[in-house]
Amino acid sequence: MEIKKEMNIVEVVNNYPETIEVFQGFGMHCFGCMAARFENIEQGALAHGIDVPKLMEELNKAISK
Repeated sequence: MEIKKEMNIVEVVNNYPETIEVFQGFGMHCFGCMAARFENIEQGALAHGIDVPKLMEELNKAISK
């Protein structure tokens, strides 16, 4: 399985709890907020000024361990 930028943030965190650390490392503490229920990873990252390709790389590394 690969995490895609179009995936919902909350669904990713629920299915892959190991990604919480990655999101937090990028300054995305939003998986607990209401917006995360409706935003995909790309939308959330762009709202925080985060490099989407780098975030995706790190998220997928986290689930491949």
